[in-house]
Amino acid sequence: MSNLYRSVFDIIGPIMIGPSSSHTAGAVAIGRAANDLFGGIPERVIVHYYGSFAKTHRGHGTDYAIAAGVLGFDASDPRVPNSRQIAREQGIDIRFVEESGESPIHHPNTAVLDLIGGDKRVQISGCSIGGGTIEIRNIKLHGIDIEPTGPLSIVLYVTTNAEKDDGSSLVEDLKRLAPFDKKQVFKNDEYTIYEFDLKQQLQEGIRGFFINKYENIICL
Repeated sequence: MSNLYRSVFDIIGPIMIGPSSSHTAGAVAIGRAANDLFGGIPERVIVHYYGSFAKTHRGHGTDYAIAAGVLGFDASDPRVPNSRQIAREQGIDIRFVEESGESPIHHPNTAVLDLIGGDKRVQISGCSIGGGTIEIRNIKLHGIDIEPTGPLSIVLYVTTNAEKDDGSSLVEDLKRLAPFDKKQVFKNDEYTIYEFDLKQQLQEGIRGFFINKYENIICL
């Protein structure tokens, strides 16, 4: 089994609203990761499609799948096919752009989402690698480029340099509850962001523990 998949269920795919695990369920997962990264539903989203996504997104339901994820829906939610209408009714502007160039993250099923709300703007670049499994290969947050190196789950811990928080408490909790393969540190003049590639999918109860304990944590 390829190390891109962590269990046989990653290959079979999730319970989902179709038609495609790669172009629909995977697209929902990319949208959900964008929602988690942004911390909720943004006012505006620009979705840039590359490769196969650019050519087939309409016929495969990728558009409504991305919108559903941005709204926080699961792949099996019966509202998924109506998510674009739901977004419009909520005043959320979601636009789709077919890009002709090569994927910036070097995968044929690529979506790059710019999420905007007030003065907040983040970007997330994800690809669907099959069976509903995705990889997030680039994140832009607080002006910092972050490059995870594996499939989800990913944990980000955002600190300001003035806080002088080295993330040691989080590291100990992760080692105990959610071991990670790799830790990376990204920084600019104002922020330091710690990124952890976890060994396993983050269970919901453990995810809740981290979110409740650490104010500036993002669990993807």
